[in-house]
Amino acid sequence: MSNPALETRRAFGVLFVGVAVAVFAGAVMSELAFLNSAPVYYYAVIWLGSFGATFGAAWPQFKKSLPAIRGRMKNSGHWSQGAKALNAVCWAGPFASIAAFPALYQYLILLGIGLGNLATYVMMKKYSGPDNREQLIVAAVSLAALPAALAIDTSIFAEQQDVAVMLSRMLIALAYGAGGAYAIAARG
Repeated sequence: MSNPALETRRAFGVLFVGVAVAVFAGAVMSELAFLNSAPVYYYAVIWLGSFGATFGAAWPQFKKSLPAIRGRMKNSGHWSQGAKALNAVCWAGPFASIAAFPALYQYLILLGIGLGNLATYVMMKKYSGPDNREQLIVAAVSLAALPAALAIDTSIFAEQQDVAVMLSRMLIALAYGAGGAYAIAARG
C-alpha cells in the first residue's frame, strides 16, 4: 500500500538532492572558471549546465516525482492572502535586496533560502497540515550557515573572495543536501 505523504516527502528529497548536486557542481566549476579567467558568459553556461545536467541525469526519477511536488505546491492556494504575502516576502525580500546590497549577496541568498523555507514550512503546517521537516532542515542549516559564511568571509579567505563565495555556495548545497537526505531516508 502506498503512502502519499511519504511519496511526496521523497519527491522533495529527490528535488533537494538535485539542487544540492547542481549547486555544488556549479560552485566548483565557477571557481575553476574564475581561476582560468574565463569570460563572464561562461558562468551562465556553467550554472544552466549544472542544473540541466543534474536534472537531466535524474530525469527518470525526477519525472516520477513531479506529480507529488505539484500536489504539495498546490496546497499554498488555500492559504490566506496574508500568509501568501508573508511567504512571498520571506522568499523574495532577501533576493530583491541583493540589488541594493550587492556586496552582501552570498549572505542574502542564504537568508532568502533560510527564511523562505522556514516560512513555507510554518505556513504549510498551519494551513495544510503536513510536517515537511525536510524544508525545516534546509531552513535551519541555511540560517545556521550565515555566521559560518561570515566567519569564512572574514577569515583567511578575506583576501580570496572567490574561495569565500564558493564555500558559501557549498553551504547552500549542504543545506539542500541535508534536507533531501532526510526526506529520502524518512520512514513516515
